[in-house]
Amino acid sequence: MTCSSTLEDLLSSLPRQEGINQPTNLRPSPIPLEDAFNLFCKGVSSSGPVWDQILGYWKESLERPSNVLFMRYKEMTDEPHVQLRRLAHFIGEPFSQEEEKLGLLDQIIKLCSFDSMSKLEVNKTGNFINKVRNDSFFRNGVVGDWKNNLTAEMASKLDLITEERFCSAGLSMT
Repeated sequence: MTCSSTLEDLLSSLPRQEGINQPTNLRPSPIPLEDAFNLFCKGVSSSGPVWDQILGYWKESLERPSNVLFMRYKEMTDEPHVQLRRLAHFIGEPFSQEEEKLGLLDQIIKLCSFDSMSKLEVNKTGNFINKVRNDSFFRNGVVGDWKNNLTAEMASKLDLITEERFCSAGLSMT
């Protein structure tokens, strides 16, 4: 499970609403950001309260660490080599010294980068289950970009809700 900040989750969910493939007259109108924010804070989203999903995976990763790997998107972008080694070890295929010397980690990181993945033809065209355009799953992949869209007050409110929801489980998003 890869987890990003709830601030990023909110913004990442908005393009998918606009990417719904329906005739224009049946497509939902884009929701103003303030309305989407208020709904999100109440736990209303296309897949339910984000906190419940994250906590479910977090708890499973603690109870069954050999079956569930919990990763944070920020950690993946801050230290991709460390996290890739962690993932390889988790699936029982750690990298050999030879593979590391050959630059295999760098190659995988480049191929799996947001930039590379978002440029794949399959992600620029086509639909997910014939309803949502594939390109609507990509925003920009920049950690902290929420600052360009949300006010400081919005961020504080969402951070407080997140902290309250995660605190008792020992989960921190920082």
